[in-house]
Amino acid sequence: MNDKQLVELAERYFAAVDRMDVAATLAFFAPDATFTIATYDTAYKGRDTEIKAMFERLYARYAQLWHGDFDHLAQPPDRIASRFRVRNSTREGEQLYKNNCNFFRVRDGRFDEVFVYMSGENSLR
Repeated sequence: MNDKQLVELAERYFAAVDRMDVAATLAFFAPDATFTIATYDTAYKGRDTEIKAMFERLYARYAQLWHGDFDHLAQPPDRIASRFRVRNSTREGEQLYKNNCNFFRVRDGRFDEVFVYMSGENSLR
């Protein structure tokens, strides 16, 4: 993948997350992917098992998600780092803000490894 394709992949992924669409979100991951929240020393393995459960919990916990104000650094053909802002809206109407950075490794057009560094509490627990 080239720079533009890697950036588009990352931004399409975050758009699926913001739509809170489990199937669309999981489509970005390889079946044997690993998703690590490095800040909290937590890892989820397997798209259709642990990663799926993580996103289901995230989507159940919040009323709305937003990821934006991106800065990307692509390293073709298979790596991209994304720095961004996050706004999570609780079901009670509280707005929670974060500054995060994700590091992605891509295999065959899908995420093979994701490492997340986040400010604030672990919203992916």
